[in-house]
Amino acid sequence: MRNELLVDGLVITTDNSAAIGEKPHDIVNVPDEVAAKFAARVALAEQWTAGGEATAILLHNFSGEEHWPRYVSGITQLFSELNMSVPPVSGSTESNIETLQSGLAVTVIGRKLRALADPHELEWFIYGEPLVGEAVINHPDRIADLRIVKNALDRNQIERIWPVGSGGIELEAEKLFGRKMPLAPGIAKQASGGPATCLLIGVQTSKAVEAKRLFGKNFYPLIE
Repeated sequence: MRNELLVDGLVITTDNSAAIGEKPHDIVNVPDEVAAKFAARVALAEQWTAGGEATAILLHNFSGEEHWPRYVSGITQLFSELNMSVPPVSGSTESNIETLQSGLAVTVIGRKLRALADPHELEWFIYGEPLVGEAVINHPDRIADLRIVKNALDRNQIERIWPVGSGGIELEAEKLFGRKMPLAPGIAKQASGGPATCLLIGVQTSKAVEAKRLFGKNFYPLIE
């Protein structure tokens, strides 16, 4: 689902994570930094989807006090890898009850800075593969690289992005265009995109060849 809210020029986006982290009962065991980094990744990608840029972050920590600095570290890693300043981070921690599994949410507050082109006027591609759970950790080479995406947006090499969530590519394409679309053959239409491992990229037709060269092997047409 789209996790964004637009209010008086503000763009508010969010993502959450449960049973992913360092607690013994977690379903997916990864460092807390990784769990927070991917939650922040989704919320940040949603900012770009709405034409926004991050100005502040709220961290909701249901795992306990000792997890807070590791979550903040994961968020910091994401922005550092993108050569972006880390927005101020605030939030709250559940400290009264010890939970058996990890839980966190990252909310990004931003300003809408970019106008959004009509999706029907663009040529659309899929970047990255839809992955979830352990596959996200085991196949980093198949994940959309947000550094490339950020640079392409900044240089106007692409017009729009649209992250693929748990509903899969087919559902996200329908939301984007407002109707069912004839997708290109061979697409994993319903596979979960997990933490935005896969993005839909909208490009002006005149820049499509350049975009294919820029994004490389994990970049292929969306529409048949």
